[in-house]
Amino acid sequence: YFGRLNASYHYGKQVDGLGAKSWNPDSKGKPVKAFHEKSLCTGDINHNWNAMHGEWNRGRNDGFVTVNGASAMAYHDEDELPYYYALADEYAIGDRYFASVMTQTYPNRMYLFAATSMGHIKNDMPKTGDQFNQKTIFDLLSDHGVSWKYYPTDEDYLKIFGPSHKRGLKNVAKDADFKTDLAEGKLPQVTFLESSEELGQDEHPPSNIQIGQAWVGERLDALMKSKYWEKTAVFFVYDEAGGYFDHVAPPEACAPDDVAPLLGQGNLPGGFDRYGFRVPFLAISPYAKRHYVSHVTYDHTSILKFIETKFNLPALTRRDANAVAPLDLFDFAKPPKHQKLPSYAVDPARAKLCKKD
Repeated sequence: YFGRLNASYHYGKQVDGLGAKSWNPDSKGKPVKAFHEKSLCTGDINHNWNAMHGEWNRGRNDGFVTVNGASAMAYHDEDELPYYYALADEYAIGDRYFASVMTQTYPNRMYLFAATSMGHIKNDMPKTGDQFNQKTIFDLLSDHGVSWKYYPTDEDYLKIFGPSHKRGLKNVAKDADFKTDLAEGKLPQVTFLESSEELGQDEHPPSNIQIGQAWVGERLDALMKSKYWEKTAVFFVYDEAGGYFDHVAPPEACAPDDVAPLLGQGNLPGGFDRYGFRVPFLAISPYAKRHYVSHVTYDHTSILKFIETKFNLPALTRRDANAVAPLDLFDFAKPPKHQKLPSYAVDPARAKLCKKD
């Protein structure tokens, strides 16, 4: 997504992006170069625990093609994602933001909510409603009198944490309620927004990625026109990297607790003391620095750390206790003047081609 920011706008070498000659070997050792994927929808590739550890290959980052084929070397740029690239140019980005764990969706969502996956390495739900009883950021907010709301669409990930979900059920709304609360002046102090997989808004393959871009643009546009904008910080992020190539190897991380990965037969060895691959990360706010690139190491628990810092909350685990809050992306003393953003509309002609793919 943002690997080619180093070839766009004015960022240049400020961004540790995708090199023009980036490649990975195939099973015979032949180089497979990174290529521009112009289709708005692509097939899904493997991004579970084994796949990602195979891609990482003990820090060599040379297993992407052998695990997933040449499609793992595809990239998009501002041609497909003009609104996202304008956001990245106009506001602040972090090029050292890593997924919390080197595996798929659910464990990374668990880190975003609770700073641990409690040993889980795959998309598994609890066998009973009270099994995953780890405290979440929402429990901390409630315990300290900070208002919050979670606006999921068709996938309520807080249900993973049954007890926490039950305690905060009155604060779990629907995506459609966000605009209503915004218009009626009822937004809480902390808001989590989730896009829809069913409607293709989450950009998960094979969805048209511009549908997700439009979903984000519509909500940011409404927020920017509201009374809340002057005191808001938005963090835009993805849960994990989806199995696509990156030349930056995930560094070591602070293990959240003493719970070991629940490895099954055939799982590659690994631990929770290493991050996953990089994912796009933007800070969008009147106070976000313009054209700014942070090289500080962040992960999903850095967002928790930001919330904990703002509201003086305790940490959930060792991971968020040792995380760095992404404060360097903001200038609270001298807020910059930001320019108008381009259209986020879906290209109808390219959308038709996408449906044929």
